[in-house]
Amino acid sequence: MSGQLNRAARILKKGGVVAYATEYCFGFGCDPQNRTAVRRLLRIKHRPAAKGLILIAADVVQLAPYVDDIPAPVHATWPGAHTWLLEARPGIPGWVTGRHSRIALRVTAHPQAAALCRAAGMALVSTSANRAGRVPARRYRDVLRQFMHEVDYVLPGRVGDAPAPTPIRDAANGALIRPG
Repeated sequence: MSGQLNRAARILKKGGVVAYATEYCFGFGCDPQNRTAVRRLLRIKHRPAAKGLILIAADVVQLAPYVDDIPAPVHATWPGAHTWLLEARPGIPGWVTGRHSRIALRVTAHPQAAALCRAAGMALVSTSANRAGRVPARRYRDVLRQFMHEVDYVLPGRVGDAPAPTPIRDAANGALIRPG
């Protein structure tokens, strides 16, 4: 598996788009600092850029370029299947935040997704592997069938046992933005 993981990490570092397993479904990922990669990922998904994207990381250190402060209640939920909206640092590209001033972040509890972030040495864009409005792919072979000619690599793996996508909460007040 380490060879496949390293291959995926190399592709990400070179500006590629990779599909990989997460807590609930397969996700599409890329380097959030690479505008060309993010735009390509959005085209694959047919997702409007204004919506913004979730970033996942192996640890809070990988999130430091994106936020100045992670409140203790948020920190206490990580690693885990909890995505939080936090105030983005000034200068975070609009291709990541969309039309919002905040950014959606998660320190993933999925072992392979965390290993991919570590191997790539960065937080990654993480959005469900599907066309906007469609059901996310939950099996490796489904991702291959639907997207193998559009993404640069599909990392073999298994999704976690989460029963739904991770909930998204507002870190300022705990309000539920997207149920899990």
